[in-house]
Amino acid sequence: MTHFLDIHTTDRAALRAILDQAEAMKAARGDRPKGTPDDELPLQGRVVALIFEKPSTRTRVSFDVGVRQLGGTSMVLSGAEMQLGHGETIADTARVLSRYVDLIMIRTFGEDILHEMAEHASVPVINGLTDNSHPCQIMADVMTFEEHRGPIAGKRVAWMGDGNNVAQSFLHAAERFGFDFTFSGPQQLDPPEALVGGLRRAGRDVRIERDPARAVADADLVVTDTWVSMGDAESSRQRRHNLLRPYQVNERLMAAAPEHALVMHCLPAHRGEEITDGVLDGPRSVVFDEAENRLHAQKAIMRWCLGV
Repeated sequence: MTHFLDIHTTDRAALRAILDQAEAMKAARGDRPKGTPDDELPLQGRVVALIFEKPSTRTRVSFDVGVRQLGGTSMVLSGAEMQLGHGETIADTARVLSRYVDLIMIRTFGEDILHEMAEHASVPVINGLTDNSHPCQIMADVMTFEEHRGPIAGKRVAWMGDGNNVAQSFLHAAERFGFDFTFSGPQQLDPPEALVGGLRRAGRDVRIERDPARAVADADLVVTDTWVSMGDAESSRQRRHNLLRPYQVNERLMAAAPEHALVMHCLPAHRGEEITDGVLDGPRSVVFDEAENRLHAQKAIMRWCLGV
């Protein structure tokens, strides 16, 4: 079964083939209306289940539109509607859904839920996000960088803030796509040491730099994300803000980066917190290209999973 569960569990050649197809499909669409089907309809007659245990804007809309553009039918299901893992087991849910649909995308909490779904499904499963990773986002990010700056291999990505699920997927991508990575944030929020150490042993230059200005000094791409993740208690909000305030992506920080350095944020952005309006809306930001490319990257991922 061809699942798309994580960047680091997917073959390098497959990742590159996915991006090549995403770029080709984007170019082929041109400026046609969003609701117009693609020239090819590889999902015609196929049904895709989109499961959301966590709220979503970009993931829900981009997958739903993508399925339709490819000629398929989508079925959006919330965790509350399904009571995933409550009453009926995840394994049984996977077996039942596999009798009805051709592909499952799940946006959930723990990695264990994703892997149990994939283990028991007889159709491909796509990781739409977990607490540990967000591989579809990073495929769109690599696609966006390469649209603007060419191959990402040999470049340096500087991550500012929390070593969260998106940061961890960037680290997975560093090994697969051959770029280097600098993390700059408070020690309490470092990415897992096992992941950092494994990449260093694999030959990637992964740095931990507490000084934000030094972290971006040789960056080709500066990336940040929200300081308060979904599910974080309100009581932790102020503490996290105090920890992360020095790592805000603002005009002063970007003045310390090379002139060619781009800025990304996977959205939603809390303007004035992790990133300022001047940077988010500025000439170095490719944030909205990045958001658009979720659609194209995910269409290519669905086609790869189904072999169409």
